[in-house]
Amino acid sequence: MVRAAMETLRTLDDIDVDGKTVLVRADLNVPMEDLQMTDGLRIERLAPTLRELLARGARVVVLSHFGRPKGAFRAEFSLRRVREVLGTALDRPAIPFCDDCVGPAANEAVAELEAGEIILMENLRFHAGEEANDQAFARALADLGDLYINEAFSCSHRAHASIEGITHFLPSAAGRGMEAELSALHKALDTPQRPVAAIVGGSKVSTKLGALTNLVTKVQYLAIGGGMANTFLSARGVAIGKSLCETDLAETARQVEAAAAKAGCEIVLPVDAVVAATLAPGVATETVDIASVPEDQMILDVGPASVAALNEILGQCRTVVWNGPLGAFETAPFDRGTVAVAQAVANLTREDGTLSVAGGGDTMAALAQAGVDTDFSYVSAAGGAFLEWLEGKDLPGVVALERAAKR
Repeated sequence: MVRAAMETLRTLDDIDVDGKTVLVRADLNVPMEDLQMTDGLRIERLAPTLRELLARGARVVVLSHFGRPKGAFRAEFSLRRVREVLGTALDRPAIPFCDDCVGPAANEAVAELEAGEIILMENLRFHAGEEANDQAFARALADLGDLYINEAFSCSHRAHASIEGITHFLPSAAGRGMEAELSALHKALDTPQRPVAAIVGGSKVSTKLGALTNLVTKVQYLAIGGGMANTFLSARGVAIGKSLCETDLAETARQVEAAAAKAGCEIVLPVDAVVAATLAPGVATETVDIASVPEDQMILDVGPASVAALNEILGQCRTVVWNGPLGAFETAPFDRGTVAVAQAVANLTREDGTLSVAGGGDTMAALAQAGVDTDFSYVSAAGGAFLEWLEGKDLPGVVALERAAKR
């Protein structure tokens, strides 16, 4: 299995970009509401690479997808809507935009660039060849430039033309954001300071089974929260009332526990819970021992004893990896457990130098809600790619950069 350390890849330090046309695969698939961007983290992390390339005299061509147009033009998925936001991030309000990303119009627009100039191309996914990793489409993209930079870790779990295919035709390297992401992930699980704890939450075991199976072989402690914990508790014979539970995965949960025991990994489950009759703001709640959940109630958060026990374990660890909340954090007061643990990990990071790496959309939202999203060592904006990394999978985009570095 290839688990890239940065020494196996080229970075911006290894290439001469002066006077070259550099294609940058970005991830501008940012959340939008009423034409307004609601989270600019991906653009903030992209900006340093673009600024550096421009300062070094490159002609910069930004490639990205937006939404799921399924291989055809759809106006609501045009990247024109993020052009202004990208320009603001670069202090260049009038970034040129091209209505296509391949073909005569694209070739002509790129040819007009001068050194130190940048252009944003239209949505890659308006072409079916992007998601199909069509080699002709990849070649057409490559024909636009001299060098390729992958700055989209969040898309690198997909073998798409602009992620994998293009690297067969151009010298390729990782951008600064990709470099930072891979360095943080490599330190967290591949070469960590031990003990290592992983916190995995969310509603369903079925969506994170691969991560759980891999993590029990990598970490000393695996804390499971959210609805996932209910499945494990039920598999142990604990009555969980009306709580969310995948009863058909009871045997799977027992197999994960057996694998953990064999690997010397301790599974950490809640010892108490905050319960309610329904999930709604302002509903009456009760904190109960995990063995005393009423039949007509559901577990919606970990209780204070669970938080204290988990925080004690985390205080003994040198590395913490986090994916998924411990309760229904979107609805108060069921965010308290997640917030309390997040603040404890942030304190350990600041005061004790604990390496803390978190990722996933819900996790990012939970850390922001706790006010500690900037206090972790690294917070990944990647969703699927971060989860596949937790699963121990090779990411096509990273493998492609490693292969390109050997040429």
